[in-house]
Amino acid sequence: MLRFLHLVIETAHSYGILMRIALCNEVLLPMPFAKQCEYAAKLGYDGLELAPYTVSDEPHKMGAAQKAELRKAAADAGIAIMGLHFLLVAPKGLSITTPDDKVRAWTVEVMRSLIELSGELGATYMVHGSQRVVEPGETREIAMKRAQDCFAAIAPTAEACGQTYCIEPLAAHITPVINTIAEAAAMVTEIGSLAIRTMIDCNHASKMEGESLAQVIERWVATGMIGHVQINDGNRRGPGQGDIEFAPIFAALATSGYLGDLSVEPMDYVPDGPSCAARSIGYVQGILEGLRFKLP
Repeated sequence: MLRFLHLVIETAHSYGILMRIALCNEVLLPMPFAKQCEYAAKLGYDGLELAPYTVSDEPHKMGAAQKAELRKAAADAGIAIMGLHFLLVAPKGLSITTPDDKVRAWTVEVMRSLIELSGELGATYMVHGSQRVVEPGETREIAMKRAQDCFAAIAPTAEACGQTYCIEPLAAHITPVINTIAEAAAMVTEIGSLAIRTMIDCNHASKMEGESLAQVIERWVATGMIGHVQINDGNRRGPGQGDIEFAPIFAALATSGYLGDLSVEPMDYVPDGPSCAARSIGYVQGILEGLRFKLP
């Protein structure tokens, strides 16, 4: 098994398709974005996964000058803006499940604008995990249908902009709307666009999938449904700061043929954001190097 894994990873490396690792940029707040880029690059990250609310209160209205500034900051540091997440935190009041048709329509327009922003910043994927609830007096089924309709509405824009728009399953204590990969995958199938995928967040999947994360990866990557993977521990800290064993996860990613990106997304920064970012990349790189060179 290890010899086969070695060959898989070495072959991927030789063709330049080894998984890239991003850091979710909110981990480094309140550093200015240019400093975030410099710090992440020095740690060894390939790029940042940008939360739009961290750079603008109205990111859907961002002008050409600010977009150019963000691109330049990443380029000057030698890293990429690899993807976007926390998409609908700003502006306030967005929802893909509200019964208010006008608010949903506005939300869809914001989503389209953020897809265009992602493409203009050089990113290739987006993670959608927020602004979905079951409103009082309504059912989960209604909320799920409204969410799916919103994702379907933005699919043509994602296709045109070359973006992989990922529906993120979240643990049930966060929201009752879209909790498992199977539920997200069912939406992906119904929508029928190659630009709409789902993804694996290690924290949430460890709580909702009912099997090991390695098994989750082996089962779902082969379907072509997985557009991205976020790595974090079950306690919401960085990878390696909890009980999840990541070596089997990375082995499963390699042997299942996953060629997407990974992003480090802790929510609880211990002891602080910059230290958590440094510890996380060291832990991840150590495992990946071990998998590359450990032979029987």
